[in-house]
This record gives sequence, C-alpha cells and structure tokens, in this order.
Amino acid sequence: MPVPFTAEEMAARKRRLLAAMAERRLDGLLMFAQESDCWLTGYDSFGFCFFQCLYLGADGRVALLTRAPDLRQAQRTSNIADIRIWRDGEGADPTRDLKAMLADLGARGRLGVEFDSYGLTHFNGLRLQASLSGFAELVDASTLIPNLRATKSAEELVHVREAARLSDLADRAALAATAAGADEGEILAEMHHAIFAAGGDYPANEFIIGSGADALLCRYKSGRRRLAADDQLTLEFAGVSRHYHAAIMRTHVVGRPKPQHLAYHAAARAALAACEAELKPGRAAGEVFAAHARVFDAHGLARHRLNACGYSLGAKFTPSWMDPPMFYQSNAFVIAEGQVYFLHMILMDSDSGAAMCLGRTYLVGLHHAEPLNGANLDLAIK
Repeated sequence: MPVPFTAEEMAARKRRLLAAMAERRLDGLLMFAQESDCWLTGYDSFGFCFFQCLYLGADGRVALLTRAPDLRQAQRTSNIADIRIWRDGEGADPTRDLKAMLADLGARGRLGVEFDSYGLTHFNGLRLQASLSGFAELVDASTLIPNLRATKSAEELVHVREAARLSDLADRAALAATAAGADEGEILAEMHHAIFAAGGDYPANEFIIGSGADALLCRYKSGRRRLAADDQLTLEFAGVSRHYHAAIMRTHVVGRPKPQHLAYHAAARAALAACEAELKPGRAAGEVFAAHARVFDAHGLARHRLNACGYSLGAKFTPSWMDPPMFYQSNAFVIAEGQVYFLHMILMDSDSGAAMCLGRTYLVGLHHAEPLNGANLDLAIK
C-alpha cells in the first residue's frame, strides 16, 4: 500500500524533525526505531528485527539501509527513493555497510542515534560504535522523534478515531461472548474477528486475557480456560488502524461478584475521572499519576494499585503498543493539545483474589480530554 498520508503531511513531519535536529546541532540522524521510520517516510515492515537504519541528513537527504527482503517493502510502502541493501553472509557486518553509505552521502560530524530502540540490539550497537569510531561523533537522540510523534496531526487523528471505533467493536464482541462456560479462546477469536472484519490491523502486542486467578495478570500468557459459574475476566486490547492504537481495559464479572469487585470498580471509576480531569494542556504527566494515586490511596488501596496509570498511544510496532510519555510519579513531560493517551486504573488484590481494571483512550483537546472509546464505564456482570 502507498503512504496513507498526503505529501504535504509527510513534508511537514520532515520539517519538524529537521528543526528539532538543528536545535540539537545534529548533522544527521540514524533511526533504528520502526516507529520513526514509519512516521517520517511511511515505511511499514517488521524487518527491523534484523539490522536496518534510516538516515536523515541536516540537508534533508534520506537513505535506508536494509536487507533484500525489505527492498520492495520499502519501495511499496514508503516515499524513500534511496534504498541500499546489505548482504547476508558469514561474517557480514552491516554497520560497515552503513559507514560506507554515510561516507557516500557525505555524512560527517555530529550524528544522532536512536540507541534506545528495539531495532538496535546491544550487539549491533557495539558494532555501530566500533565502525563509526573516528568517523563521526555519536550522540543519543532516542527521545527526539517520540517527542514529536506524541502530538498527532489532523490526518493522524483520522486513524486514531478509526482505531477507537474498532476497539469498541471488539469490546462489544467480548462482552457478548462472555458467559459461564465460555472458552477464553472463543472470546479472543470474537474480538479479533470484529477488528479484522472491519478493516483493522494486528496490534503491536498480544491482547491480554485472563480469568480466575489469571485475571490478576497484566501480561498475555499462553494457555486457555473456560469461565466458571462465578468468575472474573480481565481484558486489555486495542483497535488498530494503520498501526495507530486505541486501547480499552476492562474486568468483567461472571455470576456473583465479590464485595471487592463492587467496591474496587467504584474506586477505579473515581480514579479514572480524577485522572481525566488532569489530562489537559499544560499539566505534567506526573500530575495525572498523582490523581490516580490520591484516589486509590484514599480508598485504602495503595497496596493493590500499580506505579503507573497509562501512557501515550500512536503508530506502534511489535513488541509493544506503549508509547512515551508514561504516567508515573514526578514525570515532568508537559501534556499538549492533540496528544492521545490511554488511562488504565488497575487494582490487583492477591489477598482476596479480586481484580478490577478500567481504562480507555483519550484525545487531549484545548481545554479538556475527549474519551474516544469505552463510553459505558459500568461494571458488566454476566
């Protein structure tokens, strides 16, 4: 598929990045995060699991170094004209090919590097530093593009809203499939079917599903069970459109709820409202977390809450749909209009075995946050 954004949109992104590079006195940028590659050029691939690097010079020149399987991928999905291939083989060192490409492009001086990236392993990072030693000054620029990506354009928000629509379809499908005796695999299948049948994409990480004792888990794990007559089911999932994510988190009750389910849901709903009130331009991310902690702690639930209560969402690739910034204590990142966040209120009580989670995605407006999905915050009892 061609780049799903206008040429004007892509040119504006490039101008923003070049301006940010100039502020940091960078002569070039070496990108290893697939999210950066996609944001700047539209390039869509999971080939970042091998070595690849997208280069942007201060002069605006762009070049991609990748493997042969991604040549046509880049040609088809991106606006990159200069695509170079490093060859697989015994003793291959693509960082030497990168040095040759940079020399050919006249890249010298102070080069920013996305060191904090799934696309650059420690092994290849060491080789990169060795290959470019004496050739250029390498400086960490890992936060440069993530900070730019946090604020979405009008064209991006079209896909964010579509992702939110898809997440609501999956939410309804999950609720309809949840009942005593239902298999977790069937519930997952209905959720994925709702998204894919409506034109959605794969998420950047697995949907989280757990019932019974596993409802207290915050990560996906393999293995399935059927819901009991009295049970609990925790789900965390996202609708995805062109890699843009909109997430929802829920705990549903099957049969008779425990007293904790009712009390914890009321606390989670109050905490979500408090965080939503702080989610506005000019607030720091740490202030959102402080609202979460304040409400839960006032309910005597400090032991059962987590140390973060959400994060930014955008166009993300495996292995995680989480984007910075994250809402945790004293995070000074300043929230701005046009940013998209997932707020999740998570209570995991190992003493009673009760779980309660409530979360949805928001768009930060000029004066307040707009919920994009999960309109019904009532506790579902099936």
